[in-house]
Amino acid sequence: MRTEDLLAAIATGLWRWDNASGRVTLDAEAARLLGLPPAPVELSEAAARSRFHPVDFAEINGVVQLAVAEETLAEARLRIVDERGRVQRIVRSRSRPRVVDGGFELVGTLQEVPEPQPGTSAAHTPITGDWRRSREAFLLDAGRALAEARSTAEVLRVAAGLSMPGFMPDGLAVFGIEGDRLSVIGHHGPHGEEERPSAGTALADDHPAAEVVRTGRALYLPTPEEYSRRYPTAWPVAAPFRRTSWAFVPLVNAGRTIGAWMAAFTQPVAFTPDERSVLTTVARMLAQALARAGMQEEQQELALGLQRSMMPTVQPDIPGMTVAARYVPTGGGLEVGGDWYDMIPLPSGRLALVIGDVQGHDVRAAGLMGQLRIALRAYASEGHHPDAVLSRASRFLAGINATELGGHGEDQRFATCLYIEVDPATGLLDIARAGHPDPAILLGDGTVLIRPTAGGLPLGIVPDADYPTTRLVLEPGETMMVCTDGLIETGGHDLDTGWARLRDTIAAHEPGELDESLERLADALVQAVHGPPSHHTTGPLVDRREDDIAVLLLRRDGAGCGIGTGALPARPVRRTVLTVAQAEPERIAEARRQVRAVLHDWADPDQVDSAVLMVSEVVTNVLLHTDGDALLVAEISGERGARRVRVDVADSSDELPHRRSPGELASSGRGLVLLELLAGAWGVDPRGDGKSTWFELYEDGGGAAGPLPPESEPAA
Repeated sequence: MRTEDLLAAIATGLWRWDNASGRVTLDAEAARLLGLPPAPVELSEAAARSRFHPVDFAEINGVVQLAVAEETLAEARLRIVDERGRVQRIVRSRSRPRVVDGGFELVGTLQEVPEPQPGTSAAHTPITGDWRRSREAFLLDAGRALAEARSTAEVLRVAAGLSMPGFMPDGLAVFGIEGDRLSVIGHHGPHGEEERPSAGTALADDHPAAEVVRTGRALYLPTPEEYSRRYPTAWPVAAPFRRTSWAFVPLVNAGRTIGAWMAAFTQPVAFTPDERSVLTTVARMLAQALARAGMQEEQQELALGLQRSMMPTVQPDIPGMTVAARYVPTGGGLEVGGDWYDMIPLPSGRLALVIGDVQGHDVRAAGLMGQLRIALRAYASEGHHPDAVLSRASRFLAGINATELGGHGEDQRFATCLYIEVDPATGLLDIARAGHPDPAILLGDGTVLIRPTAGGLPLGIVPDADYPTTRLVLEPGETMMVCTDGLIETGGHDLDTGWARLRDTIAAHEPGELDESLERLADALVQAVHGPPSHHTTGPLVDRREDDIAVLLLRRDGAGCGIGTGALPARPVRRTVLTVAQAEPERIAEARRQVRAVLHDWADPDQVDSAVLMVSEVVTNVLLHTDGDALLVAEISGERGARRVRVDVADSSDELPHRRSPGELASSGRGLVLLELLAGAWGVDPRGDGKSTWFELYEDGGGAAGPLPPESEPAA
């Protein structure tokens, strides 16, 4: 015999209640016991609820919550009612709840049981079993939910969803105090706004909530007659809601009455000592939750107000350029930190872009950020060069650390910063960097390059630090991105993997109308870090703390990138420029990386290896055989598949290189030999202030010399 047939034979039905989806599934016997046609059916939670006595349905919630918490069987007796509320039968439910995403699932049986006989113990037992266990489960669940609520709105939502054991409020209202009047902080009822309680009641008025606030004592009104008799002035406002019982309980926190809580019922409630105890306990937890949420909101509003007052809007009307910016605070604490960006008009007619990050994610970090931003604006407005601006800012922050902390202590703060002086007419960028990530450039053809810049220590560590500057040119149609490390490292990424993620996002950007396009790119960068896709691309540093984010985009307008065209030049030139100083031989490795980045989509990887090797040889020769710096310019032109890459390495020496015939054990002298073997074309051009050594490679195969052994490439 099937299980279903066996259960039907003993008048036992099966039911499944999915609290997450709000659906109740009944087999034929369970449907019959609930007064429905004897056939399998799926009901909404509201439809199933209408078949149970409202008091019983409220109480079973507490039983189920306790069973979920203790992983035990939930057992209860329930009265089944018809459309008029008349009891048809009593059923016993035995079910096993289990937690699922978003709620719980109840699976069990329903079986009809006889009415208890007068004089037996069952006649004096609550219909759903142990009232005390239900109350404890309810209060445990309510306390946990209210403790986890982080805002006033969330506290009110939790309060509206509470299912009290034995009596279910049909309407709720929370009153606060504003001067000598009551205010409605929040309310809940089945008809929404039309049931909003009266606001603006004076504390001296004849109103139950006002009396509760004045006296600090709860009021219980079990009948409409009691309400209208005691408060005839307030009754006409309450009468249209058609409630039958009301409880007004004071909200007391730290010994002070901060408001009142109203719970209204459509079913008559006698307000027994047990019921009053539950209401008083809930009111106490509600008052603490509201006070805690209110304090957090005040602190957050103060911090965010400070942050907003210090965060400027970008200047929209820069001739020949377009700017976009974003600031996203961290998701923890006060959601405020030390990241900032700024735009500063300069006396020369140029402008300065500043982005920085003060150590920390608290109000102190935000305060130091504000002071540092003001100092930077002052130094820049005096007309100082970028290196001098950062040097003065470092001395300023070091002075704050010394003054406030005596030069030592755990709360000393430093700041990273990138200061860029921009000439909108020429696209010239003079950059000074203090421990901050380098800028990235989106070239006209969609290639993304990290532009290495000279730099110094973060601000505030050494009072008299030096900050060398780097000069770049932003070509027409190119976009520069600068950001704080939060954009790179959020999601457990390090600098390498974080840049790779951003590079993919920038490269996938579709250009369009300038202002709209840049705003879309700013949103896409934030979405790549904070949006749903970021959860599937976490980096290797999985335990890394999340950080604030600031990002600033600057695009230089140009032919083919005009408003409304949505088009780039048909044959854009891809170019990178890098200076390798005599005192920085380690930057030869950066030169190799730059060349590989420029050639990222080159058809022949062997030619890429050849280009990297030749760059390494030529730049090394400049550092070894001259007294000056090497200026590297790599440029790609032409159509895909038939492009040309030209690399120029210029120096200030007039002495031309000489070709030699190195022996097997020689450690030098192979530079020109490699150029002749690997380049499609090469040469040395004298200049008025030095010379330029150059070579070219052709994508269609000209100059290819086959793969090279890995040991041929010297380390910088």
